[in-house]
Amino acid sequence: MASKSPSDYSEGSIRVLKGLEPVKQRPGMYTRTDNPLHIVQEVLDNAADEALAGFGKKIRVVLHTDASVSVEDDGRGIPFGLHPEENAPVVELVFTRLHAGGKFDKGKGGAYSFSGGLHGVGVSVTNALSTRLEVTSFRDGQVARMAFSAGDVVEPLTVQPRGDGDRRQGTTVRVWPDAKYFESAALPMGELTHLLRSKAVLMPGVQVTLVNEKTRETQTWLYKGGLRDYLSQTLVAEPLIPMFEGEGFADAGHDSFAEGEGAAWCVAFTEEGAPVRESYVNLIPTSAGGTHESGLRDGLFQAVRSFIELHALLPKGVKLLPEDVFARASCVLSAKVLDPQFQGQIKERLNSRDAVRLVSSFVRPALELWLNQHVDHGRKLAELVIKAAQSRQKAGQKVEKRKGSGVAVLPGKLTDCESRDLAHNEVFLVEGDSAGGSAKMGRDKECQAILPLRGKVLNTWEVERDRLFANNEIHDIAVAIGVDPHGPEDAPGLSGAGPSQAVNAPPGGSDPGAAGERGGDVLSGLRYGKVCILSDADVDGSHIQVLLLTLFFRHFPKLIEAGHVYVARPPLYRVDVPARGKKPAVKQYALDEGELHAILDKAEKDGVPREKCQISRFKGLGEMSAEQLWDTTLNPDTRRLMPVTLGQLDLAGTEALFTKLMGKGEAASRRELMELHGDSVEVDV
Repeated sequence: MASKSPSDYSEGSIRVLKGLEPVKQRPGMYTRTDNPLHIVQEVLDNAADEALAGFGKKIRVVLHTDASVSVEDDGRGIPFGLHPEENAPVVELVFTRLHAGGKFDKGKGGAYSFSGGLHGVGVSVTNALSTRLEVTSFRDGQVARMAFSAGDVVEPLTVQPRGDGDRRQGTTVRVWPDAKYFESAALPMGELTHLLRSKAVLMPGVQVTLVNEKTRETQTWLYKGGLRDYLSQTLVAEPLIPMFEGEGFADAGHDSFAEGEGAAWCVAFTEEGAPVRESYVNLIPTSAGGTHESGLRDGLFQAVRSFIELHALLPKGVKLLPEDVFARASCVLSAKVLDPQFQGQIKERLNSRDAVRLVSSFVRPALELWLNQHVDHGRKLAELVIKAAQSRQKAGQKVEKRKGSGVAVLPGKLTDCESRDLAHNEVFLVEGDSAGGSAKMGRDKECQAILPLRGKVLNTWEVERDRLFANNEIHDIAVAIGVDPHGPEDAPGLSGAGPSQAVNAPPGGSDPGAAGERGGDVLSGLRYGKVCILSDADVDGSHIQVLLLTLFFRHFPKLIEAGHVYVARPPLYRVDVPARGKKPAVKQYALDEGELHAILDKAEKDGVPREKCQISRFKGLGEMSAEQLWDTTLNPDTRRLMPVTLGQLDLAGTEALFTKLMGKGEAASRRELMELHGDSVEVDV
């Protein structure tokens, strides 16, 4: 029988991964692979969710001498009876099936109203990546035991009555992580103890214990003082004013949020030292922050600005920004969100858009009241914030003076921003004048600039650098961002043999290349920290994206290398979900068909038939109102902005790919590519 060649592709080439195979094949999609802490945390989070739901008061973690870890709780115990539909023990489904769990059903009547577990994935990943996992459930006067190896059942479920005098209730899970899936088999003790301590802080009255059998040490955390005690122990510097602590949660009659949603927080302002910031959602640590942190920042800013305006404390010419208030703030934030949307399985960042408004709506009035009750403290805080704003503006003016002489006159169609802070500023290269108009009205004029582009940009892959500025659009882009075209090998201090040497200066301005040559580094004249490509979500918009990415990769490679180029992702669809019960009508946006179906599926699950949801398809950015464009594409708290990087290919590989896609003499290879993959592409015409 002839062996298969690499080009053979048939029905038999498709492989379907079953059970927990996807986790073993690609563990990095489901968990951290630097060490096993996260798969242990998945078990710990389940124990914490029991306590959060009010059914447990103790969590005990044991580090055994054989490198295994046990997590014990005194909650309700995992059910072990037969599932009514799957005809298998529930405890087996929880540990062997992806997307099986008790936390999908939110709201009244669900087993867990607020929980960190969401996807029914966590402990099944733990099971898949462990050489052995044992689970014991104490429930309803019985003891159920089961054991697994690499995700498979090796000791079937056994159920026995509890012994006389045994009143235990809850779940014990013992895990032996499989070292082959992790860079290091050792648990980072610093991270583990910090995680356990934070659980105790966020659940006052719940005792968390860590037992290390190797060192024979036992640590116990039981906090009753809450976030204030925790933050005061963590701070390095003395607070400028007393800590601001508070909480706010929605009641049953709240217009916008579900009963119990809200946040608890503690904030300290210090004049020196690195700020300490920790945030949590339903007890899950969000190390990368997210929309709940944005809500805290917004609430603090609005309250402090209101106090400063009320007492007329702002000097002339000073404009406050949220970063001026938040820069010196240390905080601990614990948010409760009914149906949180996290970024990725390890849940390091919250993406729920409503969380901004949720947290801000409770923080702002509480701080406004506190500041006006403690005016002396408010004035001290105002001084700190104003000083930060003045330092920021002064730094921006210094940059402006260094590059002030010799810069070409900016393009007339560029709507510039007010700030001169490179780290804060961003420019959007927008497809079309109509979309540019919406973007101008919807933007934050303090830090967002808009440059509308007329028509499709020139394919510059084979254009010589000294001919680039013959194209008006490219000329305007280069002058607006303040960077000369250059090559990947151009060393700092040389601007490359760019158009500055061969092309006339723009009318009414100086030579656009001169500033780059005199300024030292090729990026010395950069005017914006983010250069964002903003085009329609359709095929034409994708084409414009490719043309601009070609321009930047070929003639502005240092911009990409330094991480200054981004692609904005506007939605293709808007879905109007009508009101249901006490829940108000909502507008949601979808990037593509996949997200559209996900929104409709969720609406159907919430009791709204798909046919009652009104779907609108945007033909282009120009159809969006300024408010819609701000909400979906411009607002830093809710937009989707993708950084442009080289990805998995090296420089040579990326260049070869661009040559195949954009080179004029590559028609044959492109035709071959289309013939090979043409049937797998859905064309949007």
